[in-house]
Amino acid sequence: MKKIKFTTAGESHGELLLGIIEGIPSNLEITEEYIYKQLKRRQMGLGRGKRMKIESDKPHICSGVRLGKTLGSPIGLIIKNNDWDNWKKKMNVNFTDKPIKKITVPRPGHADLAGAMKFDFDDIRNVIERSSARETAMRVAVGSICRKLLEQYNIKVGSYVTSIYKYKDNSDYNYLKVNDINKQADKSDVRCLNKTIEKKMINAIKDAQKKGDSLGGSFQVHVSGVPYGLGSYTSWNEKLNANLGKAILSINGIKSFDIGLGELSEQKLGSELHDEIQYNQTFERTTNNCGGIEGGMSNGQRIILSATMKPIPTLIKPLKSVDMNTKEAVLAHKERTDSCSVPAASIIAESMACIIICDALLEKFGGDSMQQLTSHIESSAKY
Repeated sequence: MKKIKFTTAGESHGELLLGIIEGIPSNLEITEEYIYKQLKRRQMGLGRGKRMKIESDKPHICSGVRLGKTLGSPIGLIIKNNDWDNWKKKMNVNFTDKPIKKITVPRPGHADLAGAMKFDFDDIRNVIERSSARETAMRVAVGSICRKLLEQYNIKVGSYVTSIYKYKDNSDYNYLKVNDINKQADKSDVRCLNKTIEKKMINAIKDAQKKGDSLGGSFQVHVSGVPYGLGSYTSWNEKLNANLGKAILSINGIKSFDIGLGELSEQKLGSELHDEIQYNQTFERTTNNCGGIEGGMSNGQRIILSATMKPIPTLIKPLKSVDMNTKEAVLAHKERTDSCSVPAASIIAESMACIIICDALLEKFGGDSMQQLTSHIESSAKY
């Protein structure tokens, strides 16, 4: 049974974003400033559009916290959309008989056509507003609360970009502490740790911007300090790798997900792939090709997740499409957009990983308060 439950609400150009998270124990210290720090990281990166210059993304905790500590009850969060002032007419919740232009030309690669067909909409604006990645700002806010809980037990979550377009950094950074990965990545405009590759990524994004095009790429998320046994092999829906995969793949634009060596595993013999075990006062591995998860459970090693993001489907130079009403061939609808969101996606993926790891930690050790959880972890966690 899930310990952490959360939901988000709100449209991209609506008045605000809402979030509710349940299952956080009482007495966890949390502040709006701490959450805001993570939200600012999401806004960083070369390739972001003009929207990030409009939005401040300052969170407001409206329930579940008193005097700086959680109450054990549902925590409510609000992020106001500063751009709402420009969209009050188009996005008003009340009926109006005033004409509002409908969008009837779907964008290839977006949720537009499938969403309009699913919900019987004659205006694609209804799909655009909720399928937008604007919603992920609230996921980062919610994930920040889970991150704060994990930090109390020295569980660190970080990420960096491994590729943008054709330019890939194949270096192994497992020797770096997770906090150091974030410190270095956050100094880069593309969150890349390799300065030579970083320059090529930056030039590629600038070139795509000039051409009205977009770029995708890939990133890794690292989680350190995780004890043995988060998740379970006993049921399909309790496997930690499966739940992490679902969470990461739910992020807009993510097309593939790997753990550890991932798809490269097919190029190895079993004798080359599997991480041999040794004992030196504690169990150790000579390698970490499994990425910290075996049999659906954490095995005490660093968890290493990889994901690939497609190029953003909203293009300044639109692709061919068809008008849903007239059925005539036309160019796709244009919206304000980013040219590359891979750096931002890596931050969102950190937050989703925080939520899943936090849920698994609470599922295994339990406790209604931070004091109880700490007692349970200290008495039974194995590292």
